[in-house]
Amino acid sequence: MTLSDNPRAARSPRARRRATALLLGATLIATGGTVALATPAVAADCSTVPWMDTSKSADERADALLDASTQHQKYRWLVEQPANSPTQTTWSGGVVYPVQVDCTPTVIYSNGAEGAHNKAGTTAWPGPIAIAASWNLALNEQKGAIHADEAFDNRSNVILGPGVASGRTPLSGRTAEYFGEDPLLSGLMGAANVRGIEDGGSPDKPVIANLKHYVANEQELDRNNSSSNMDERTFRQVYDLPYEIAIKESDPDSLMCSYNQINGVWACENDILTTSLRDKMGFDGYVMSDFGSVHSTGPSLMAGLDQELNRPIWFTPVRLDAALAAGEVTQERIDEAAFQVVRSYIKAGLFDHPLPATSTPVTATDESRTLARELAEQSAVLLKNEDGILPLEDGPLTVAVVGPTASKTPTNGISTVQACSAGGFGARGVLNCDNVVDPLTSITERVEAAGGTVLYNNGADLASVAATAAQADVAIVFGYIRTGEFSDIPDIRLDSNGDALVEAVAAANDDTVVVLNSGTAVEMPWVDDVDAVFSNWFAGEQMGPALAGLLWGDVNPSGKLPMTFPKSVADTPTGTDPARYPGVFSNGSTTRPAGSTEVRQVSYSEGLQVGYKWYDEQGIEPLFEFGHGLSYTEFEYSKLKVKTKVKNGAVETRVTFFVENEGDRAGVEIPQVYLALPDAAAEPGKRLVGFERIELAAGEKQKVEVVIDSTDSNQPYSIWDVNADAWTIVDGTYVVSVGSSSRDLPLTEGTAVDIDGKKNK
Repeated sequence: MTLSDNPRAARSPRARRRATALLLGATLIATGGTVALATPAVAADCSTVPWMDTSKSADERADALLDASTQHQKYRWLVEQPANSPTQTTWSGGVVYPVQVDCTPTVIYSNGAEGAHNKAGTTAWPGPIAIAASWNLALNEQKGAIHADEAFDNRSNVILGPGVASGRTPLSGRTAEYFGEDPLLSGLMGAANVRGIEDGGSPDKPVIANLKHYVANEQELDRNNSSSNMDERTFRQVYDLPYEIAIKESDPDSLMCSYNQINGVWACENDILTTSLRDKMGFDGYVMSDFGSVHSTGPSLMAGLDQELNRPIWFTPVRLDAALAAGEVTQERIDEAAFQVVRSYIKAGLFDHPLPATSTPVTATDESRTLARELAEQSAVLLKNEDGILPLEDGPLTVAVVGPTASKTPTNGISTVQACSAGGFGARGVLNCDNVVDPLTSITERVEAAGGTVLYNNGADLASVAATAAQADVAIVFGYIRTGEFSDIPDIRLDSNGDALVEAVAAANDDTVVVLNSGTAVEMPWVDDVDAVFSNWFAGEQMGPALAGLLWGDVNPSGKLPMTFPKSVADTPTGTDPARYPGVFSNGSTTRPAGSTEVRQVSYSEGLQVGYKWYDEQGIEPLFEFGHGLSYTEFEYSKLKVKTKVKNGAVETRVTFFVENEGDRAGVEIPQVYLALPDAAAEPGKRLVGFERIELAAGEKQKVEVVIDSTDSNQPYSIWDVNADAWTIVDGTYVVSVGSSSRDLPLTEGTAVDIDGKKNK
């Protein structure tokens, strides 16, 4: 996949029809106070109001609506609940609004970076970090489309997701919710999901995606009371860039600012909402806050925040009137914020296609189950396969299956349900995993069909575990790490004495396969004692069938790591410096002084050295590198050619090479192209600039072309020039490397760039 092959998608037109009536109601969200609903005596004829005239543009319709609005009706758009519940007039704390103008829709927001959160009958997908491991943008887009339809049927037309971050530390509780550590992969995955949600669903079920959490929201610890402190170049190249890619490649209708401060200024009242998002990236949707991430009225609104999430606190009529009278906000900015929201709703189709009056029963379809299984198969990463122990043979084997996440029957509160999706919202996780097919069931079906036997042990007693493993021809042991919103994890060792569990199995059986259920990297002190390791992530409802197909070779593994797996946390960019993580207070301690509300200061002093760039620059050998993933076949790379041309200050490099499947079975390879910049750029390591996903039959050889274009949204040739306040290309020799991971790069060639065009080849 290269950006030149995937230009910014034109927004697909939605079917438009004039609504003769819109659902007028209220989103009844508990706020702790009373609510009042005002019902018009006579239903309006929506065919007569100009903002329902579908022959007009979204801009014209939004202008017409706001022209017909009073000041306090405009204010309603600046807060989620008043904007979205047009007939509700009062909120807790004595906040009062007039009824909204006629013919405005009920809009309901729902959490959903992973899928529809805990909604009966909806599809439980593999987590975003797992989907990133597939490196398959098309499947992620398809998933977004089905997610949108399921959300709409559940009476939600704004999905708070996808999420984009930069994978600064594997300890972050929300690592599973994001797409890894590389700006290009993360940005493209975010864009694919947005396109699926906003453009891929049913045309009469419009849904808005919400790209979040902007920006440098890299830890859950003190997420709402910490400051991410960094230099401007680091900000633009590491943390801003994934958003720039996602925005330019998908044109999302909304974006959420984060809880944290950036360099001492809260994200939701930071000028970057205008200077970076709108001025540099061209974002033209509306910016909403996270719940409770607003800290002011005037500064937040004037910085570029358009809508306060949930109920009115800082953007109440009283506070807005006072700020306007004091000159802290302008009427122009109030009108602009309201316009951004209304136009986005109209543009997306929310005015023309109202939500159903009641939720439509949702049942996962054959299409969604097939896609969930395909994503689970493609996202599983085969990290190790010593002596070709996998795939397993289809004979009458005795197979030991060990560990609580293998079975749907809970052991001390842990089962396959906890391996299905990320945690953070209760013990069961964020998705509806009631229909998850557990690995034990799928493995048992496979083994018994071949005349074999499965021995299951839940792993609670290590002595019995060893006895079970010793009786088997092969042992498959499951380990897990639970992660989720609201808290970081203390380390990346397996939960519930999982390392001892793996060691006990490996000591009792010479043919041991480890399956890891986690939303982040895993330390593996036992890795030399086992034969094979699969990173199976939080694999969704089709985890069992997908895993069985992989273990027995019905499906050839093709997943590649979207994040580095270090040997230990100490090897990570933040691992040995408490100022970098978890951050410190003015007394130098990592613990907040008693009774203090002081903001935790988190130093991003590692700068550009994030993810694999850190390991490259520091000369640290990871356990498994970014981009790593094995197959049951072998691929050979050859005949690299690099041709560069410069025209009008832009650089285009065409990289061609051949990939050959040298094995005896079909397989999928993901060739990756990296670019190392000249020394004068002072850039650490190398950067991913393109990739492809190719399927090759046994013995097949294919030519691959990847175009590196300096004008693409990932700025492949550029560094951020702080003095020029712009992306800048440095003259010199660039090194193109091609291979199967960030460290397995058999093909390398330099290419000279002189931006004046005198020395390019």
